[in-house]
Amino acid sequence: MGEKHLTKRARSLRRDMTDAERRLWSRLRNRQIAKTKFVKQFPVGSYVADFAARSLRLVIELDGGRHSESRDAERTRVIEAIGYRVIRFWNNDVMENIEGVLEAIAHEIHIARGEKPPLPQGRGLRRIGSYAAWSQLGEGSPLQETRTKPPAEHPHPTASSRLR
Repeated sequence: MGEKHLTKRARSLRRDMTDAERRLWSRLRNRQIAKTKFVKQFPVGSYVADFAARSLRLVIELDGGRHSESRDAERTRVIEAIGYRVIRFWNNDVMENIEGVLEAIAHEIHIARGEKPPLPQGRGLRRIGSYAAWSQLGEGSPLQETRTKPPAEHPHPTASSRLR
C-alpha cells in the first residue's frame, strides 16, 4: 500500500473510531498513562496501528469480531519486524474493564523502559494465545510474567515478552 494512501486511510480511521477505540483513546491521550505520549491510527509499515507510543516503540491493537488470528499474527509479525512491540486487547475488554486494560498497558510501558513494573492493584492480565483475558487477582497479587527469547534480528530485548 502506498505511503500516501496509508496516510489517507489513517486520517479516515482517526475520524471513524470504534466505541472501544474512543474509550481507550480518552484514557491514553495527553500522557495520562505513565506520562507516555500515544498517537492514534499510526501508520507502521503497510498497516495502521490503533495506538502507538513511538518513543517506546509500543503498539496497542484492539480486536473486535471481524479480526482473524491468522491475519492478526501476520500483522503483528510485520509490525514487530519494524521494531515495535505489539500488545492486543479485545474490544469488550476495553468496554468492560478499562482499568484492567490500562494497568496492563502501564505494565508494558514499564517493561519497555527497562523498569520493574509495579504490582497490580486488583485485576490482572494473563495471555491466552495472542489475546488478553482477564482474571481476578487478589489485592497486591503479582502479575505472572513469562518471557520468551526475542528473535535474534529483533532490536528490542522486550519486544517478544509475553504476559501469562
